Amino acid sequence: MGLRDELLKAIWHAFTALDVDKSGKVSKSQLKVLSHNLCTVMKIPHDPVALEEHFKDDDEGPVSTQGYMPYLNRFILDKVQDNFDRVDFNRMCWTLSARKNLNRNHLLISEEDAFKIWCIFNFLSEDRYPLIIVSEEIEYFLRKLTEAMGGSWIEEKFEDYKVQLCSKQQCLTAWELIELVGMGHFSKGMDRQTLSMGISEVFQELILDVLKQGYMLKKGHKRKNWTERWFLLRPSCISYYVSEDLAEKKGDIFLDGNCCVESLPDKEGKKCLFFVKCSDKSFEISASDKKKKQEWIQAIQTCISLLKVGRPAPHHEARQKRRELRQKQQAEQEQLELRMRELQTANENKQRELEAMRKKLEEAAANAAEEERRRLQTQNELEHIYRAEMEKEKMVRLQMEEQVAQKSSELEQYFQRVQELEDMYRRLEEALEDERQARQDEETVRKLQARLLEEEAEKRAELEQIHLRQQQAISQTQAEKEELERERLAKEDALQAAMQQLQHLEAERHGALEQYEEVMKKLEDATNNTKSWKDKVAHHEGLIRLIQPGSKGPQKITNWGPAAFTETELSLREKDWQERKSRPTQTQ
Repeated sequence: MGLRDELLKAIWHAFTALDVDKSGKVSKSQLKVLSHNLCTVMKIPHDPVALEEHFKDDDEGPVSTQGYMPYLNRFILDKVQDNFDRVDFNRMCWTLSARKNLNRNHLLISEEDAFKIWCIFNFLSEDRYPLIIVSEEIEYFLRKLTEAMGGSWIEEKFEDYKVQLCSKQQCLTAWELIELVGMGHFSKGMDRQTLSMGISEVFQELILDVLKQGYMLKKGHKRKNWTERWFLLRPSCISYYVSEDLAEKKGDIFLDGNCCVESLPDKEGKKCLFFVKCSDKSFEISASDKKKKQEWIQAIQTCISLLKVGRPAPHHEARQKRRELRQKQQAEQEQLELRMRELQTANENKQRELEAMRKKLEEAAANAAEEERRRLQTQNELEHIYRAEMEKEKMVRLQMEEQVAQKSSELEQYFQRVQELEDMYRRLEEALEDERQARQDEETVRKLQARLLEEEAEKRAELEQIHLRQQQAISQTQAEKEELERERLAKEDALQAAMQQLQHLEAERHGALEQYEEVMKKLEDATNNTKSWKDKVAHHEGLIRLIQPGSKGPQKITNWGPAAFTETELSLREKDWQERKSRPTQTQ
């Protein structure tokens, strides 16, 4: 399908949308606006007078598609060049047609996704008007969409839908296709974001010719640094951007038949390297993993191979092959229908000939009555034979059916027996495995028991040695016990003597205590006498004692007050008291 055919499909949608009353005609004013918009979008100089000049001989009424097509071909399509944005062109036609035909109620997709499905419909639709998409292309699109969403294609579900579709019309319009996808009939279990991403991926592949895309690292030509870029592979070039939003384009790698792509060994800390060699320069690229690297190399090599032989993109070629196959099938169907019509005509001729022959036979029937009777008789006999054979065949068929039923039952029993034998064989293998494991466990336990018996024998020998040592120790302890008993008796005797001495000392202590009390009583009496004497001496001598400065040290305090005695007097009194105290002790 060429550029002109692609443009005509989108323009057809816009033209039919302007046909409000569905009469097949559009007013000249609307066609002027449509023509002006088409020229603006496709970057063609617009001649506003050309439309009036083209239709100057017509009346003031609306113009049909047949009337508009010559103007469209001469003043627009013949001048168009492939230097405009096809997406903007499609969006302009979509805006005109969606306003009238798109039913947004109950749709799970956005208007942008509906626009992408509309573009995909134009790409896959047949080259006849009104535009429709056949069931094979519907299946191709839904398969692509399911793969893009990461789901699994359910063949039975589409076959059921295909039966419903065949019962109606075997094809869909653009708006019916949008409703089919937008209602989620083949995307149940998927969220809206996944469905939108799947539609965008199919749109980029089929409409924007994006064969592969993704993030990779690219080595710079001047600074030799590695920078992450978003790469888009198209049939004739590789474009790379700053990010996947395609807002800032950094460059293109133009491909031709002389380009090549090869793998590189890991270097500079980068892995999964390959380079694209063009006529003027080479580009070193690093993929995220080996799988991505191989996919990119294979995809780029496919584009280079297609450019060498001058073939289109894979999806364009696949679409053309599908159309050629459908055309071939349609030609075969038409040829078959023609053959059927020829056979029907021949059959009618044969019927007419038979009718003529029947009339001749009726005219000769009177002359052939006897022959007819014999023929009837022979026919009756043949009918009886035929009936007998039919009865016999019926009986044989019944017997065969019984045998088949019996064999089927036996076969089911045989299959059941085989299943039981397989279960028994599996259980037997499990039992053998359990037995083998049990034997291993038994061998392990036996070895453990033998080791325990050896350890027990060693322990028994050690215990016997310990028992002998205990016997020796007991005999030695018996002698020591007798010696300790003798020592205990000696100690008890010594204890008795010590107790007696203690009692004697206790009695002596009581006696000494009594003597101490007597001495204390005598000391108290002597103290009282001394005090009275000192009072008297102090009374007589105190008047003539010179007042001297006291000692700077701490004053002695006695029963007669502070500083009543001198140091010498106190020492003499203390010595006298010690002598008197020791004298009774010596007496005892």
